[in-house]
Formats: sequence, C-alpha cells, structure tokens
Amino acid sequence: MKVLVKSLVCLFCATSWAIAGEVEKENVPQKEDAPKAAEPVVLTLPNGTKMEFMPIPAGEFVMGSPRDEEGRDKDEDQVKVSITKAFYMGKTEVTEAQYSEMVTGVQPSDNAQNKPMTKVSWFDATAFCKRLTTWAHAQGKMLGWKFTLPTEAQWEYACRAGTTTKYHSGNEIADLKRVACYSGGSGKGKNQVARKAPNAWGLYDMHGNVDEWCLDWYRSRLRGGVDPAGSVTGSRRVIRGGGGDCSPRSCRSADRFYDAPTRRGYDLGFRVALVRE
Repeated sequence: MKVLVKSLVCLFCATSWAIAGEVEKENVPQKEDAPKAAEPVVLTLPNGTKMEFMPIPAGEFVMGSPRDEEGRDKDEDQVKVSITKAFYMGKTEVTEAQYSEMVTGVQPSDNAQNKPMTKVSWFDATAFCKRLTTWAHAQGKMLGWKFTLPTEAQWEYACRAGTTTKYHSGNEIADLKRVACYSGGSGKGKNQVARKAPNAWGLYDMHGNVDEWCLDWYRSRLRGGVDPAGSVTGSRRVIRGGGGDCSPRSCRSADRFYDAPTRRGYDLGFRVALVRE
C-alpha cells in the first residue's frame, strides 16, 4: 500500500511555528529530500546542557507494515493516519546529562553524559516532560507549548520521515547498519546518541540504541484516523524503536512492543516531543 505524505510548506509559516524570542534557535541546512520546515528549536537547560528539537510537518501516512514485510507481527495491520498539527521531536533520545538537569539526585558519569537515560519508567519519563514544561514556562519560554512523550502515531510518522520501507534507511541489513546500533551490527548495546546517520527529518537513533516509551496505552489493533492516540485505558504502554541488543526485526519502523508503565529496563529510555497545548 502506497503511503501518501504531504509536506506542505504553508504549514510552517510564521504563525504556525511562532516561538520567537522564547528559545535559542539554530539554523541548519535542510536535506533535499526533507520538507521545507521551520528551524530546529534549541533549549538551554539550567546548567547549560542543550536539548534540540526538529520540526515535523503535518501530513498523512500509512501506519503499520504490509503483510509481506519480513518479521512483522499481527498487531501491525496498516491504517491510514492524518497528523493535522505540525510538532517538534527530540533530535536524540534524552541523555543522562539532559535528564540530570531536571531530576535531582541523578548524576551521570563523565563517560555517560551523552548516552541515553535508561532504567526510567513511563511515569519517570512523563514526570520529566512535566518538569521540563514547568521550568520552561517559568522562564517565559515555550509559552503555549508543552513537552510530552510522542503518541505512537507521531513516533512512527517521525521515524519514517516520508518513507515506506522496513527501516527509514531502506529494506536491507546494510541500510540498518548505517543508522542503528543493534545486536549483530556495529555499536551493540547502549551507545552515545547520534553516532549513526539521522533520518531525512534530522532524527537520530529512531532504530536501535534504546527502546523508547510512547504516550499511548497499547491496543492490539492500530488506531487510524485523525491524530490517533491509542486506547484511553489499559495496563501496558507502547514502546517503539528497538534497543541496542535487539534484532533487526525489532528495529523496524512498524515494530511494536509494550510493557507495564512501572518497568525500568536497562535498555529502555525515551524521546521528548514538543506540541501545542
């Protein structure tokens, strides 16, 4: 099934992305295959650590995997999804250095500052997002916006970045090796973020490195439609991306996993989205 992706320049006009004067911004060149977009947003935390967020355009895509995709599971049946609101996505997974800026009592070792923060529950991850929002608003920054975990639909849409292949980099193992730290490839286990190539929208480690919490409760069938947000109740939260010790099958763009929101895994971290309140 062919995926339709709308990269509409008008969705990134000044009114859609107006955060002028509230954050430090950094200009970076856009890839030819990336949509025209607003600039990335760079937030400087209290002790100087920076967090960068990449602009993700509104658009449509097909979520899930085709029936002939090798390694697919039965909970990946495809659905059409419309993402109506442009948003920002963390350029990398949240690092130990970034996490320690918002959470007291956490001190990263010198050689781990740029490694993903792991052993965090879903509750820890959402609490970090709330603290980050509260702190930013208190500084007069990001007013009208909030930090949150991405929905499962936002996560897969941002991961694919307009692609329909098994990985955002292609269908072959060689394609995965270029963009992911995973079992069987170079960089097995938890590694520093942004070691591999990013996707077309400038996001690193969407495949491999560590698994990432999503906002949604898990349901066995993907929910399509307009800005889907999964089930309203449940017992397990969605996890995406695949970890550094995962097989290529578990690193696919459509691969889904889930666990109790209280779980703290050595290979389980998160990525932050920035959305309109």
